[in-house]
Amino acid sequence: MSTIAPPADLSADSPLPPGGEQAWIEVIQKMDEVYNDLLQYEVALEEKNAALEESHQFIESVLASMSDILIVCDRNGGIEEVNSSLQHFSGKTAGELEHTPVFDLFADDIERAKARDIFARYGREGVHDCEFFLRAGDGSTVPVSMNCTPRLSQTGKLMGMVVTGRPVGELRRAYSALRQAHDDLKRTQGQLLHAEKMVSLGRLVAGVAHELNNPISFVLGNVLSLKRYASRLESYLGAVHASDAAEDGALQAMRQELRIDRILADMPHLIDGMIEGAERTRDIVDALKRFSAVDKMTPEQVSLNEVVERSVRWVVQSAAANFTVNTKISPNLKCSGSSGQLQQVIMNLVQNACDATASQREPALIVSGDIEDGMVILRFADNGPGISEEHLGRLFEPFFTTKPVGQGTGLGLSISYSIVERHGGRLSAHNLPGGGAEFILALPVESC
Repeated sequence: MSTIAPPADLSADSPLPPGGEQAWIEVIQKMDEVYNDLLQYEVALEEKNAALEESHQFIESVLASMSDILIVCDRNGGIEEVNSSLQHFSGKTAGELEHTPVFDLFADDIERAKARDIFARYGREGVHDCEFFLRAGDGSTVPVSMNCTPRLSQTGKLMGMVVTGRPVGELRRAYSALRQAHDDLKRTQGQLLHAEKMVSLGRLVAGVAHELNNPISFVLGNVLSLKRYASRLESYLGAVHASDAAEDGALQAMRQELRIDRILADMPHLIDGMIEGAERTRDIVDALKRFSAVDKMTPEQVSLNEVVERSVRWVVQSAAANFTVNTKISPNLKCSGSSGQLQQVIMNLVQNACDATASQREPALIVSGDIEDGMVILRFADNGPGISEEHLGRLFEPFFTTKPVGQGTGLGLSISYSIVERHGGRLSAHNLPGGGAEFILALPVESC
């Protein structure tokens, strides 16, 4: 701190000023007052300098700790001051950035022209959350959400502007991660809901299959016994007709009246038909048992030909009478997996085709299958109106459906997609050039 020297002492030999001793005393008093005032002003100035220095250091620490970009410009767009975030972003020092145009920070001429136009039009009012592309220090183009606030003097004159910006790449990545987590949560909820439904359905189907299995086994066993008995009766009646009693006119008349010969001829066909029906019923019961175990991923050799034939038959039986399904599948297409799960997938695809073609005069579905490029490929091509472009990318999302409320849960294709993935395959869909949609189910050959 600088000091002010007190007024010099005047010796007794010094001449008195005009007016005598009283005037001299007043002069000394005035000089003391001025000296005291100067001391007070110096102390106050030192205190203000210390406060100003502290404020300056505080502002610098705040600017240095800001993660957002900060740029102070003059009225012509020249950079006057920047913070450390911009230096880190641009890869340049504060000295290299100062006195350069702020528009040099933008990615290209298009972005620079856009920034000049927006800052010129809205500079007085301020620019809020306007996205620009800036050139980072590594040469990459980074989207930045920028704000611009005018810097005015005490008289309201425009002195420049303060520009702040926040790179939105991190925000977009965070939003993408959040959306992925939300989608995963929805998918998990859908799978849990489906699993609970399938457990209940599995118990119901298993119970029905068990109840049907006993009478069908009883009927099949009795029919097989009846077939053996009919063969014996036929041999006996043949011997009777060949005997001398066959010459009896009354017996011959009764034989013709009761149409014994026709009965004997029809009986093998009737019994064979009963056996075939019982065996088919037994196969259906067996398929129901397999379907009831849909959540048990027990690998087994699955005949895709049988699964497709069974799935198509089950859906067509409950569909409209004019819905036709043509199958063109190569023989002996087999893979390792769960027969019940794959049947669920194929039934969903056939049922979706049935629903999609309901408005057509002659609704039809063509199911074809072959081995292509090391994959077993099953194609389901319908003659419906096709799938709209905005829906194509969302077909396999949980709970997404284009059906009216109450007619679809939006889980069928999502669950089918998950099942196919667990089998190491893929499920996709697209529109056919001639109209209609086609779903493609692909399973790896090496698992076959």
